[in-house]
Amino acid sequence: MSRPQTFANHRRFEPLQHFFLVPVLLVTWFATLRQAWNYPSLHSVWVALLGLVILGVAIQVRMYALKVQDRLIRLEETLRMERLLPQELKARISELTVKQMVGLRFAADAELSERVREALDQHLDGEAIKKRIHNWRPDHFRV
Repeated sequence: MSRPQTFANHRRFEPLQHFFLVPVLLVTWFATLRQAWNYPSLHSVWVALLGLVILGVAIQVRMYALKVQDRLIRLEETLRMERLLPQELKARISELTVKQMVGLRFAADAELSERVREALDQHLDGEAIKKRIHNWRPDHFRV
């Protein structure tokens, strides 16, 4: 069984993306750049450009996944807040930034109101919110 999720261990690395695809594509791009530098030709420059494009596609796909995840978190947290927050805080949900909502998703229901109030009143960013959470609500489904 895995250990409980906390602020210290909540970051996720996707092994295929972070430790294989991007490093291999980065090394490949540098190798094609070196080839184009040492043996300049239309072909070698084109291959270096293609190496950069493929690296860019791998990074862009990851960025798209994270953007979709942020949109889902915003939707999920808005629904949760509408259900749990007192009326005066419900009226202020739209003031929260996406980064604040991303941080608030880890707050257990019992402390959500307090964390939302702090986030709004003190203009906290997502990391500051996460550091203040006492009862961590794990998220094992993130990208």
